[in-house]
Amino acid sequence: MYKSIHFLIISALFIAITVIFTHFLAIQTMFLRISFACIPLAIYATIFGPWYAGLIAVIADIMGSFFFPAGPFFPGFTLSAFLSAFIYGFFFHHKPITVKNTCLAFALVCIFVNIGLNTLWLAILYNKAVHIFFFSRFIKEILTLPIHIFIFYKVYKALFPYIKKTNFMSPKS
Repeated sequence: MYKSIHFLIISALFIAITVIFTHFLAIQTMFLRISFACIPLAIYATIFGPWYAGLIAVIADIMGSFFFPAGPFFPGFTLSAFLSAFIYGFFFHHKPITVKNTCLAFALVCIFVNIGLNTLWLAILYNKAVHIFFFSRFIKEILTLPIHIFIFYKVYKALFPYIKKTNFMSPKS
């Protein structure tokens, strides 16, 4: 019983942190958002794995869109949130967190989800050609990618002793 309540509390905390990072601690225009919401999602994915992280990302996206709308709700962005968290969990859960796999995970999310899918979702949502959004989103992703990698790596390395000590890590499947 304690473990399930503990899990729910930790999950709710990460949902809240993700929503705060996405909607309050972000620079946002109609077509571009600079935030660090990927950091708590990647940390959560490291601890609890890809499926739980994907679920938490979906819940955070839907709650954030409902309570703090920045535009119309579009389920494609929810799919992107799930895929991002899933990729982090795939690369980090029960695996050593190295600079190499950190760079690979964040680069995959950057290229395929943020530049690829999210640009496609914006084109569909606003009925505009992809090239209208692509250049600004590409520049933003290239500039923020090394920052996200650096922050995640440093935060994870700082938190790891506490995560291990409190036995947050879920058992191997």
